[in-house]
Amino acid sequence: MTCTRGETHRADSSGTLAASNLLLVDRTPSTRATMPEPDAGVVAAAATGDERSFAELVEPYRGELHAHCYRMLGSVYDADDALQETLLRAWRGLAGFQGRSSLRSWLYTIATNACLTQISRRPKRVLPIDYGPAADPHDAPGVPIVESVWLEPYPDETIELADGLAAPEAQYEQREGVELAFVAALQHLAPNQRVVLILREVLGFSAKETAAMLETTVASVNSAMQRARAAVDERVPAQSQQATLRTLGDDGLRELVDRYVDAWERCDVDAFAALLAEDATFAMPPLATWYRTRDGISTWASGYPLSGAWRWRTVLTRANGQPALAFYAWDEEGQAYLPFALNVLSLRGGEVSDVTAFIVRSTDAPEPEAYTRLPEQPMDARRLTGTFGRFGLPDRLV
Repeated sequence: MTCTRGETHRADSSGTLAASNLLLVDRTPSTRATMPEPDAGVVAAAATGDERSFAELVEPYRGELHAHCYRMLGSVYDADDALQETLLRAWRGLAGFQGRSSLRSWLYTIATNACLTQISRRPKRVLPIDYGPAADPHDAPGVPIVESVWLEPYPDETIELADGLAAPEAQYEQREGVELAFVAALQHLAPNQRVVLILREVLGFSAKETAAMLETTVASVNSAMQRARAAVDERVPAQSQQATLRTLGDDGLRELVDRYVDAWERCDVDAFAALLAEDATFAMPPLATWYRTRDGISTWASGYPLSGAWRWRTVLTRANGQPALAFYAWDEEGQAYLPFALNVLSLRGGEVSDVTAFIVRSTDAPEPEAYTRLPEQPMDARRLTGTFGRFGLPDRLV
């Protein structure tokens, strides 16, 4: 098969195809309006087992609690489980809620403890660039890692994560708090440092509130905060993706993404390379293999995804507060383009600094040669649901 130029599709939040904007409108930083404390009558009714009253209490916090669990755990599936456990514990414990703290801090305390329990039971989530060294660009992609060690993409639009700061004291916008580099950096922190940084810098709780939530001292919180901030600063870019997107603007972003799509759909390696930063990276979880530098990535791409052996189409979406492209590969038998990977783009200025392609094809094949032709492998149902399904993306393009 050879690459041919086709129409770039864009998906709206419901998954239908639309020739819309890039879903990355100008988001000027602001502070989320403080939610009023719930009516005492509603709390009393919920405490006696009234499900409707309980839903009224917790529903306004569901999205931000899910994002909190994702920041802590690095996995959407794990965040689902932690949120479910949080709501169950809140339901069972609401009768003991005395109002000595706000409902928000009480719910976050429960969610944090649920996440800490999960963290103690499983390995941390990482990206391939943190797992091992870059591969030789002349080498084919290697075999996948079987255990669940990879960070997962986050559907911040579908979850309806709010823009701006969660509180006046927060240092990170809520969408900055789910950017890939930031969440990846969090996973390298000790659990107590991770939770302190999130509670203080992302959610805007004071040192005193955080100490009460964690049943520790303000001095301990401040010490953990200092170490966590230094460690994260070493791993994240100087400018967040949200700031980069605002500087680039919708028109600049649209031009960059259109050029990226055009290069892939025409299998134009030179045009693709021209969009990359000199020190760019390209990773493909669940494969541990990743490539680095503009020259290295283009060398690898010319022999594999842009060799002309496969035809590509894309749907534009967003993940982790960043532009993302759902890639579809032509399937001759089905006479349609089928899901292959969700490519999350990280930008620096007007260049692509990192691509993390979350592949949704099966990695069960025992022979290494199968991974040189991944677009021809069957779907992995769990990965497909966790990416294309959660993001409301079409199951095929024709």
